[in-house]
Amino acid sequence: MSRVVQLLLFLALAMSSTFARAGTTFDQVKARGSLVCGVNTGVAGFSAPDARGVYQGLDAEFCRAIAAALWGDTSRVRFVPTTYQTRFVALQSGEIDVLARNVTQTLLRDTSLGFNMAGVNFYDGQGFMVPKRANIAHANQLNGATVCVLPGSTTELNLADFARRENIRISPVVLSSMDEMTAAYQAGRCDAMTSDASQLAALRVSALRNADDHVILPERVSKEPLGPMVRHGDDQWFDLVSWTLRLMIEAEEVGLTSANVEQMRSSTDPNIMRILGVTPGFGKALGLEENWAFNVIKLVGNYGEVFNRTLGAGSPIGLPRGLNDLWTRGGLMYALPLR
Repeated sequence: MSRVVQLLLFLALAMSSTFARAGTTFDQVKARGSLVCGVNTGVAGFSAPDARGVYQGLDAEFCRAIAAALWGDTSRVRFVPTTYQTRFVALQSGEIDVLARNVTQTLLRDTSLGFNMAGVNFYDGQGFMVPKRANIAHANQLNGATVCVLPGSTTELNLADFARRENIRISPVVLSSMDEMTAAYQAGRCDAMTSDASQLAALRVSALRNADDHVILPERVSKEPLGPMVRHGDDQWFDLVSWTLRLMIEAEEVGLTSANVEQMRSSTDPNIMRILGVTPGFGKALGLEENWAFNVIKLVGNYGEVFNRTLGAGSPIGLPRGLNDLWTRGGLMYALPLR
């Protein structure tokens, strides 16, 4: 981490303590009437503006889900694009209310940077993409290679750890943005590029000239649990963000969808009656209306619906669910009980 970035983080921590004393995030967001959500500057499938400038993707939809829970209105979100260098400063300083930006959850980010991890919305791992013509089949064949990587990220650290672990020499080519990294890779400035495998898959179909000319190697050299983050010090806001994510996962498990949630209000299943607010209690516990969960499912959908249309079979990226499938189908998506 550069001294400039360290200084910015220090200043942001000082500012965030003042911000916290001025009032809780939950109360401020409710009073403002809109959510300020920090997202990526552009990663297809997670958060990227479409042709009309409207942010789309798994993380963008989660921001809309929070707005649906608060107001029953997904339009009350202002998206703030953040870079690898500015994402944490923006959250610490109070410029944004929540960071939903395919960020890896780690111990130091939880403790030293002062964030609360609000759950995992995508289980990923770091991978490598290479030109097919290079005839490289495995990551340990990258000895002597130059590899494009972003700065100030777990990806850069993981690359160094991987090279030491495999006893190979890798020369990193550090670029400041995903666009710069993709351009450098296509121009041949590096033999490979490394990032979360999901990002590589998205770039392969959305940013490279011919997707079939590039392959993603099978190895994953790290664990990358991605998910939303909020600042320390506001339990009510943390509760809202984390339980919104858990709700979307639970809704898929119990079969609640945007298409059937209206008719499921007449269900006699006690669990569904509680989730949808027919039996009151969950809304009051979160400081919301009792129909908060109904609004999230109706207006945004359950986790599986969102995954399918942003990253999965219903999207150009076409990622399989894999680890991001429900635990009942061999994946890791498992929500704490809504009781």
